[in-house]
Amino acid sequence: MEKYYLTTAIDYVNGAPHIGHAYEKILTDIIARHYSQRTEVFFLTGTDEHGIKIQKTAKEQGMTPKELCDMNAKKFQDAWKALDVDYNKFIRTTNEYHEKTVQKIFKKLVEKGDIYKHAYEGLYCSGCECFLNEKDLTEDGLCPDHLKKPELVREENYFFKLTKYKDAIIKHIKENPDFIVPAFRANEVINQLEDIQDISVSRAKTNVEWGIDVLDDPDQVIYVWIDALSNYITAICYDTENPSEQYKKLWPADVHVIGKDILKFHSIYWPAFLLALDLPLPKHIFAHGWITIDESKMSKSLGNVISPTSVLENFELEYPDAFRYYMATSAPCGRDGNYSDDDFKEKVNAHLANSMGNLLNRTLSMLVKYFDGEVKPEFIEKCHSELVSESLLKKALGAVKIVENHFNHFEIQEAAQEIISVVDMTNKFVTDNAPWTLAKEEKWTECGQVLVTVLEIMCIVSALIYPYCPNIAREMAKQLSFDITTKLDDLICNNIKVGKLIEKENIKPVFLRVDSELADKSQKK
Repeated sequence: MEKYYLTTAIDYVNGAPHIGHAYEKILTDIIARHYSQRTEVFFLTGTDEHGIKIQKTAKEQGMTPKELCDMNAKKFQDAWKALDVDYNKFIRTTNEYHEKTVQKIFKKLVEKGDIYKHAYEGLYCSGCECFLNEKDLTEDGLCPDHLKKPELVREENYFFKLTKYKDAIIKHIKENPDFIVPAFRANEVINQLEDIQDISVSRAKTNVEWGIDVLDDPDQVIYVWIDALSNYITAICYDTENPSEQYKKLWPADVHVIGKDILKFHSIYWPAFLLALDLPLPKHIFAHGWITIDESKMSKSLGNVISPTSVLENFELEYPDAFRYYMATSAPCGRDGNYSDDDFKEKVNAHLANSMGNLLNRTLSMLVKYFDGEVKPEFIEKCHSELVSESLLKKALGAVKIVENHFNHFEIQEAAQEIISVVDMTNKFVTDNAPWTLAKEEKWTECGQVLVTVLEIMCIVSALIYPYCPNIAREMAKQLSFDITTKLDDLICNNIKVGKLIEKENIKPVFLRVDSELADKSQKK
């Protein structure tokens, strides 16, 4: 694997980011961090900044569309920084290089005959930013996603020959069963393809002013999907005539991480555009589910829209690791998940504080108590010769490949469950072998062997948990004198070295229970 290029959907900036946006960015960042332990990674995210909703919202707020975009794009960037989302590039579709390349793409498709001008009358949903067929509506004639009646629009627009690529896309989906993840979504897409029609790819300036001008036709602006979807190649310096070395290295994308509500546009429109440009298709499109709040869909009218950083503020979390872990483990691959304060506290306390954090803390504390923090040669020798500890170490190393396989299939929750199962297995090993009893009986070598076995496994755990909890993992690695940048292929069970490992004053809880007195900063003050 020479590289791994992954992207998120670009967020629409007519409002501020919410927890649903955060879910996608956290998932993608975790995938990116995992793959950075295997190869070179390029992680793209950004904002979608054209269209009628931006135009209307800006007017309502007494500002220009660009001023609104600048203000809200910064809110998204600030939120991702707070959540330790470590992207390589943040693209804005108002960037000049993006706009110019989109114009070239549009012109090339016109010249090729894949885009044509056509007078049209149709039902347009501003929420979806697309035209809908009557059969797509509810019994009451509403958009099923936004529950609003679409408006009847009469315009002369440019249309893309989507129907021309219908058979090629169906063939690609059927021949590449892992193209759409999870696989059960593929049938939905094929069903949508059966009734697909050519699509409008421009709007008249009389209706939408805020967009990229169509070259040679000043009365039209390029419609959202060619503009927005092209970010995946414009961001890596694609050019219709002379693609850059970066584009040649990174394309095709390894995965587009998106919400299930925009799967149609990524699995039908985007492949069709790419086929028309004679470009390779992305390897995977991973459509994640939605996040509900206390089992209810987020809604401004219900007042349950949560900002990405409000959980950090509410629980006074110094680092976002607990929130990242919780969100990433809230749903199986592609399914919907739920956020609640009570479940958040229960899960992160159980997994990060009680199981993982406490296991490391008490093991290091026993090493200091019984051996002054020193690892003796016989501890390591016995650790790697005793049948029980040897088999345990092999299981821990075996978990690395299991975790990798889960990530290969975008099973982020399932990978975390495997990591926690290693922690649970190790906790049971400590209980079964009772090093405190061995110390009391002065069986020092056996006691040291148990402790070193645990510490060896915790080195592996710190590497595996790093994508989810980078700050916790770094603190674990620091206390273990373990190199957290170790590639997964290079992980071994000989990380703990003979000699002084740690002093008592350097042993710190890597994660405090969120409801503990120590974790409550207001009480500490």
